[in-house]
Amino acid sequence: MITAEYIVVEVSVLNWLTKQTTSVLDLEHGQVSRYQESQFDKISSATSAQLRVVFDPSDTDTCAALDNWLAKLTLTRVTSNYSICLLTRSNSYLGFELTFNAQHQDVVADFPSSSLAQYFWVTQPLAKLAQPGLLVMDMDSTAIEIECIDELAAMAGVGDAVAEVTAQAMRGELDFEQSLRTRVSKLAGADEAIITELCANLPIMPGLEDSLSELKQHQWKLVVASGGFTPFVNDLKQKLGLDAAFANELVIESGTLNGTVTGDVVDAQYKADVVVRMAEQWGIGCGQRVAIGDGANDIPMINQADLGLAFHAKPKLKQQADIAIDRLDMRALVFCLQG
Repeated sequence: MITAEYIVVEVSVLNWLTKQTTSVLDLEHGQVSRYQESQFDKISSATSAQLRVVFDPSDTDTCAALDNWLAKLTLTRVTSNYSICLLTRSNSYLGFELTFNAQHQDVVADFPSSSLAQYFWVTQPLAKLAQPGLLVMDMDSTAIEIECIDELAAMAGVGDAVAEVTAQAMRGELDFEQSLRTRVSKLAGADEAIITELCANLPIMPGLEDSLSELKQHQWKLVVASGGFTPFVNDLKQKLGLDAAFANELVIESGTLNGTVTGDVVDAQYKADVVVRMAEQWGIGCGQRVAIGDGANDIPMINQADLGLAFHAKPKLKQQADIAIDRLDMRALVFCLQG
C-alpha cells in the first residue's frame, strides 16, 4: 500500500508538467518522465497500465492535493519511476495520463477523493477526438439537468401521482413502456402551454456546450436519444446544433395533452439501435461510436457503443460503463477521448 504519510512537496509535478519543457523530473523518491499525447499508441503498447486524471486547475486545493498524491506515488516499488503526459482540450479543465509497468490498485488508494478531480483507468483503445465520430446522448439528467416528465407533472399539478409510478418502475414492478404510458396518462387534460414554458427554460448540463463545440470542430455527429418527449429533444437539437434527435411523441388535441404517446416508443433497445443506425447512415468507423447516459435504461445504448460513458450515473449503469464521470461536469467528456 502507498503510505498515508503526508509529504511536503518541494517540487510541483503539475507546475513542471504545465510550465516547463524538460523531459525528466527528479523527485526525492523517484523520477518522472514526460511524453506527448501523440505518442499514445507507442506508449500503450509498451505498458500494461494507464491512468487518466481530469481536474479543475482553478481550484488551488485540488492542485495541491494532486501534487501531494503524485509525489507519494514514487514511494511505491511499482511506481517509483513513472511517465506522465499532459492532456489539454478546448475548455478550462486539464488532465494528465500516467503509465506504469503494471496496473496496481494501490496507485489510486490515496487519490484525493474530496478534490475536483476524476480518475479512470484506460482499459481499451479510446475513440479519437481528431477523427470523425458519433456521440449519442441521453437527455434527462445527462444533456439537461432535469427529468422532463417530473417537471411537466409538477406544472400540471400531478407530481405526486407521477412520482409514485416512477417509484414502481424503480422497484421493477413496471417495465419502461408501462411506466412511460402510465406516467403520461397522468398528464391528461394539461394545457400544452406547459411544454412551451419548459422548453424555454431547459437547463443544459454545465460543460456540455464546451465539449460539443470541440467535437463539432472535428466533424463529429451529435445525437440525442431520449425516453422523454419530442418537443424537448427538438428544442435541444436547435439550441445545441445537433444532427439528430429521437424521443417519444406526446398526443396533443385542441391545445391539451390527451395523456397518450403515439408512434414507436423510444425505449432502451430503441436507443441502442440509434447508435447502429446513425453510425451506418454517416459512415462512422469502428471504434468511433460513443454513448453517454445516467440510468439503467441507457445500458443497452452504452454497451452498443465502442465507448460507453456513465455521467453522474446510477450504480447499475456505472457497473456496465467503460468510464464513469461523477465528480466533474461535462467538460470532462472530451478527456475520455484520445487527442
